[in-house]
Amino acid sequence: MPITTSAPITTSTDFVAWFRSVAPYINAFRGRTFVIAFGGEVVADGKFVELTHDFNLLASLGIRLVLVHGARPQIEQHLAKNKLEGTYHHGIRLTDAETMQCVKEAVGRVRVEIEALLSMGLANSPMANADIRVAGGNFITAQPIGVINGVDLQHTGSVRKVDIDALNDRMEFGEVVLLSPLGYSPTGEVFNVTLEDVATATAIALDADKLLFLMDTDGVQDAKGKLLKELTVAQAQEVLSAKRKLPDDVTLFLPCAIRACEAGVARTHLISRHTDGAMLQELFSDEGIGTMVVESTLNTLRDASIEDVGGILKLLRPLEEEGILVRRSRELLEQEIDRFVVLEHDHRIVGCAALYPFPDEAAAELACLAVEAQSRDRGYGEAILNHMIDVAKSQKLKKLFVLTTRTAHWFIERGFVESGVSALPAQKKSLYNYQRKSKVFVRKI
Repeated sequence: MPITTSAPITTSTDFVAWFRSVAPYINAFRGRTFVIAFGGEVVADGKFVELTHDFNLLASLGIRLVLVHGARPQIEQHLAKNKLEGTYHHGIRLTDAETMQCVKEAVGRVRVEIEALLSMGLANSPMANADIRVAGGNFITAQPIGVINGVDLQHTGSVRKVDIDALNDRMEFGEVVLLSPLGYSPTGEVFNVTLEDVATATAIALDADKLLFLMDTDGVQDAKGKLLKELTVAQAQEVLSAKRKLPDDVTLFLPCAIRACEAGVARTHLISRHTDGAMLQELFSDEGIGTMVVESTLNTLRDASIEDVGGILKLLRPLEEEGILVRRSRELLEQEIDRFVVLEHDHRIVGCAALYPFPDEAAAELACLAVEAQSRDRGYGEAILNHMIDVAKSQKLKKLFVLTTRTAHWFIERGFVESGVSALPAQKKSLYNYQRKSKVFVRKI
């Protein structure tokens, strides 16, 4: 089982296994664009120092970063200091001239603090010798939201346009772009916009590979409180339409995740800002630590090709070494690759199986059914089995049989019945290994 970044590394073997497990992500993320949004609470709580270490690591791996910060708690503090009361209409801040002045002061202070922390280069720290250059500017063009139900929201705005050419220029120079929750108009006006609007619009405009929201909860949970680690857009919409109370940050960020994915952003992640290293655990492990939203399912079940041999061998070898499966050479696997199907999750092979038909006796052998260890609780094995049953039915076969030494109960739970060697097709019976003593299980289909 690959070791994720959340697992304790206690030996050199653990370290090597962990490093190998994250290497594919490092390779895949190089040159990709990530938009990461976090509220002003992260700065107010003093948690941003740890976050800068993670930003530095991502930047050092060649990831193009756009950071979007909020300033809600800081704005509230400035309003209170000036004896002003924050006014909201339908959950949207009404920004009059006095409030706008507080917004600009609060955002400016937060931005300066963030830039200072990103400039740290303390010895013996993850930021040692760091050279993060921060870019800023009037990249966001905004427009006034206007009048809603008779109330003029004045200087409250929404994103109208993102200057993607300027953003790409800054990132091509190796700079990290820092965006504030402010937008500008061609007439020189400044508007108060939300961090989620800026982050979502920017991710869509840049066709970003990932959009990450750091939030108060661990992600999206089901009605029983279980974390939903992966949601399609359709499933996310069902969560929002269900008649149950959701945390405020879920109702705030989940619609943005849906909007981003529908507009072409590959992945949107909702993760906790309270967990140290949450971004790294989400991005560089199979399991993740939050909720990932995608346009459609990441799983693909398809016929195997010769290019899949390496991935199939990687699945089979551990089971062969344990004696669960009979060892197959690469040459034999290449010759029989047309018998195999593979299950991919996010373009990575996580399961496989082979079907060997005996048409004269209307039977087929299911062989090499394997799922990687850390994915065995996701129903992948059953999905592969059901697919193979459909394939066998399409070939007018009447029964499916397996030979196994260690997984009898799994097959019994799925309708297979233990049978003797005599139940095997004649050709298979002649090849039966009596020393291995595999048990025979048959299922009528």
